[in-house]
Amino acid sequence: MSLEVTNQTGYFSRYRSLRLTRDANGVLVAELHKDGGPLNFTAQDHTELVDAFYNISADRSNMIVILTGVGGEFIPTIDFSSFGNVADPGVWSQVHDEGVQILENLANIRVPVIAAVEGRAHVHSEYALLADVIVAGAGATFNDVPHMPGGLAPCDGIFTAWSYRAGPSRAEAFLLNPQPITAQTAYDWGVVAEVVPNGTALDRARKLAAIYLKAPEITRRNARQHFIQPLKERIVREVGYALSLEGASAADLVKSMQAKAKDKKESKKQELMAPA
Repeated sequence: MSLEVTNQTGYFSRYRSLRLTRDANGVLVAELHKDGGPLNFTAQDHTELVDAFYNISADRSNMIVILTGVGGEFIPTIDFSSFGNVADPGVWSQVHDEGVQILENLANIRVPVIAAVEGRAHVHSEYALLADVIVAGAGATFNDVPHMPGGLAPCDGIFTAWSYRAGPSRAEAFLLNPQPITAQTAYDWGVVAEVVPNGTALDRARKLAAIYLKAPEITRRNARQHFIQPLKERIVREVGYALSLEGASAADLVKSMQAKAKDKKESKKQELMAPA
């Protein structure tokens, strides 16, 4: 008995910041963008990527998935304000659940995944690290700007992914004092598989996809499932708890910012009331 392969392309045009195209061989290219330029990551993107990666994983017409950015960037920046009051338990509950689901849905993509990284992978670089293979342009850099520099504990899965790929000591040092890591350094750490000339990462990813397609479909699917299983287990075990810790740090950050704003206001008031 054979099962009909479903073609669910209705989801291709559903997402504001993820452009999806698939060739005749089933190679799906997922491009992160904002209005055709580099993505400034927002809360809406956080919400939409849950559904996007689920649909990609469920669509058996996808034979290879390539995740990349546009405009010579992967994800360079983030709009913190779009997430609202992260000290509100209701707000963080949504952030928490979406953060877990995004990574689980990425890990549930059951065909080989290639990340083609150009420019800055400075926000949610863990998305790239859930690929089987990362191809990076020579000028690509990896960093973590949303967490320690912004006063947040790096607990959204970025430690899970980086410690799995690069080792815990390197991951801890990198995340406690984030500095841009070059593509060559990431290659030396075993995170990046290939460093290619700038602007050619996607082209190289397509060539790798063509090579992978020479193997039978079930072989490709089973290889991906086997390769991702150890990291998937860590995501399920660690990320929900870790995001609770990040939520507590977010609440404390907001509390600290509010206290500073109040002190500044009181100080200004005292200055105005002081005799001339």
